[in-house]
Amino acid sequence: MAPVLEKQLPGAADNNNEDEEGQNLWTEILSEVSTTSSSKLPSGKNILLFGEDGSGKTALMAKLQGTDHNKRGRGLEYLYLNVHDEDRDDLTRCSVWILDGDLYHKGLLKFAVSPQSLPNCLAVFVADMSRPWTIMESLKKWASVLRDHVDKLKIPPEDIREMEQNMVKAFQEYTEPEDAAQSSPQRRAPTAGEDEAVVLPLGESTLTHNLGIPVLIVCTKCDAVGVLEKEHDFRDEHFDFIQSNIRRFCLQYGAGLIYTSVKEEKNLDLLYKYIVHKMYDFKFTSPALVVEKDAVFIPCGWDNEKKIAILHENLTTVRPDDPFEDFITMPPVRKLVHDKEINAEDEQVFLMKQQSLLSKQPATPTRGATESPGRTTSGSPRPAGRAGQPNMTSGSPMAAVKKPDPNMKAGAANEGVLANFFNSLLSKKTGSPGSPGSPGSPGSGAVGAGVQGSAKKTGQKPGLTDVQAELDRMTRKQDSMVSANNVPPPTGNDA
Repeated sequence: MAPVLEKQLPGAADNNNEDEEGQNLWTEILSEVSTTSSSKLPSGKNILLFGEDGSGKTALMAKLQGTDHNKRGRGLEYLYLNVHDEDRDDLTRCSVWILDGDLYHKGLLKFAVSPQSLPNCLAVFVADMSRPWTIMESLKKWASVLRDHVDKLKIPPEDIREMEQNMVKAFQEYTEPEDAAQSSPQRRAPTAGEDEAVVLPLGESTLTHNLGIPVLIVCTKCDAVGVLEKEHDFRDEHFDFIQSNIRRFCLQYGAGLIYTSVKEEKNLDLLYKYIVHKMYDFKFTSPALVVEKDAVFIPCGWDNEKKIAILHENLTTVRPDDPFEDFITMPPVRKLVHDKEINAEDEQVFLMKQQSLLSKQPATPTRGATESPGRTTSGSPRPAGRAGQPNMTSGSPMAAVKKPDPNMKAGAANEGVLANFFNSLLSKKTGSPGSPGSPGSPGSGAVGAGVQGSAKKTGQKPGLTDVQAELDRMTRKQDSMVSANNVPPPTGNDA
């Protein structure tokens, strides 16, 4: 039986051609995607951040993240950075692990770093420029923590060797950027003959502590340079010595160095560009900066011992090899005035204490007890006849007593006579008309003689006569000292 031939319609051939063209188009799209997938931003990149408490680790990464993150975490803190490739409109996230400043939490690194993730890590050691005396000790401590953790990962030796060779190659192949005006980050395109470039051998102190991963030293709070100069007498020599020690540390680990300030937003954009350059191979065009002491930037591979030696030319009071802690010392701590709160005691309790203290003190001697026995009862040092004093016109015995010069020194006998005289006056009614001592009494003439006669009978005349005689004697003794306007002393009964 002859085969049956199927009759094809005129449009069947056209449909087959369209199917073949559509299949070829999808094949081209898939092949293009497969070829460009290798150029996309890789995922799984990690930044490991180490530093002391209060050094500004979280604030620094939050600023790069574009958020105001003021909270401080404990243990192992996690953040992330958004990385955008503008050429291919690609976006990825870079994980950031911030280890607490307490060494007690160093065991948490096992959650951030594993043998598989180690090749995709960037180690960042943060140094606090506001406390420069802690910088070198802090860098050595955290580098040792990371080294101990890497040694515990049990990575095959051939993989470790390959990672170390990549670090050496990256250090040796550094070249100065040709275009420093590039603003947006772009992926670096490999150039022809790059592998055949001539590389220089490493120095004796370069990459002696190779961790196998890129390392970056970030000095935070560089705005404190002015404060150190004003308050703690830091000079350019101190900052050159600090920078020299940090750069020599960077050579040992093949690390880059950058000075930043979150407060003044200094070098933050430069730090972000350098991080994405090291992590995602973006094109980087910023040269090294070593002129300003608070805005230093040294990329990995640029520095060497000869360039560091330029700083040593400015050192006059210290040598480059002197111990860091001997020259950069911590200033004395100022004691706070309000360290301890003082509570005031009750008012009555305070007064009772003062009363008890006063009762225990000896009595203070009066002025009269300390005066000389030779002084008179009058406390005035002025003489009786000094100008400006009123004259005494009374002839009474009291007036006669006040006339003598107070500066005259009388004997003990005179004081006894005066005491008897005043006692006798107090025992009588002075000022009565019949008293013999009152002025204007009828004691003058014949009547006075009769009164004196009666006084002899009563026994009062002898006492008064003795007092009168003593007063007369004292008055005559000081006649030369009394001024002319004084009243003459009384002479007794003139009758």
